[in-house]
Amino acid sequence: MAIDETTEMDQDAVSREQAIKRLKKRRDFHGHLFVYALVNGFLVAIWAVTGLHRFFWPIFPMLGWGIGVVLNAWDVYRSDTFSEDQIQREIEHLQRGHATRG
Repeated sequence: MAIDETTEMDQDAVSREQAIKRLKKRRDFHGHLFVYALVNGFLVAIWAVTGLHRFFWPIFPMLGWGIGVVLNAWDVYRSDTFSEDQIQREIEHLQRGHATRG
């Protein structure tokens, strides 16, 4: 087996692990979103049964927990990869910083 074939197989294994990790994060997020909707729907139902014309108190857990849901979504769906252009700009930025200090 050639070195190139071994490297390609290693890269395939790494890619597979990354794909599995992303799929698990998405599955976990969907579960989190489902529980969020279920619990907050239940709280709204309690509010509705106890008096529709009173203050809408379920807004507090909805907003508080909603921040967590949004941050979870951002973590799951943001890109973990960088374009070559972004990498080059960062390298240039770092090199300029070192040049001014030295």
